[in-house]
Amino acid sequence: MTQTTGPALKPRHVLGISGGKDSSALAIYMRDRVPEMEYFFCDTGAELPETYEYLNRLEAALGKPIMRLNAERDFDHWLEVYQGTLPSPQMRWCTKNLKIKPLEQWVGDDPVTSYVAIRADENRLGYVSTKPNIQAVFPFREEGIDKEGVNRILDEAGIGLPDYYEWRTRSGCYFCFFQRKQEWVGLKDRHPDLFEKAVAYEEKVRHRDTAMRGRHYTWSQGESLHELIERREEIEAKHQTAMERAAKRIKPNRPLLEVLSDALNADDDEAGCSVCHL
Repeated sequence: MTQTTGPALKPRHVLGISGGKDSSALAIYMRDRVPEMEYFFCDTGAELPETYEYLNRLEAALGKPIMRLNAERDFDHWLEVYQGTLPSPQMRWCTKNLKIKPLEQWVGDDPVTSYVAIRADENRLGYVSTKPNIQAVFPFREEGIDKEGVNRILDEAGIGLPDYYEWRTRSGCYFCFFQRKQEWVGLKDRHPDLFEKAVAYEEKVRHRDTAMRGRHYTWSQGESLHELIERREEIEAKHQTAMERAAKRIKPNRPLLEVLSDALNADDDEAGCSVCHL
């Protein structure tokens, strides 16, 4: 007797929202092209208030909800699992457990097409799952859509940019270790309560590590947040010089975000998390 199989499963179409401009623009761009698209946001429990506000604006523009993942296992849960060790560029357990695993668990073994917001003017890949049932596609790269195209999509949709771009160049947790020194200063000015929470994490880890191993983990590589703020005047002076230098390189009347993004100085690390900062 010949065994028959049922019809092949139709692939799910999913698009991850980071809270940044590129993934948000891609969501708008694909809204009418793939009506069955499922949008998701990996909520670490440590996002900026501006990020949550922007997600609400984006949901209104999309006309459908954005699935929030990680409702039960946020950053604090995984911090305990890793025995109080802060994530860092060398050990990015936050990306693994708060971004990649939730996505892969959510889609399970379903055939999935994942839409990734890498622009045509970028030379990076972003996160591409190694699971055989998840196929990544790059609409912006395929359609030749660059940074100006992204800004145009957001402007025409009436949602513009997230407010944190007034002082920060990337989305992500308020205590992200990829933040520039000046962005930590900006966090203290804009959200002093969140800055103090970041300090509290650092202090808690410092006491534990000193007692157990004599190590000293910090959010900003090379110095604690207290030490960083003590250098505030120096950091701001370097940032101002970098901003003036960047403004001269960029065409007049360009958005502030472009000047901020180009205003690197010796304290800054240009690399970022390819999952969080789309």
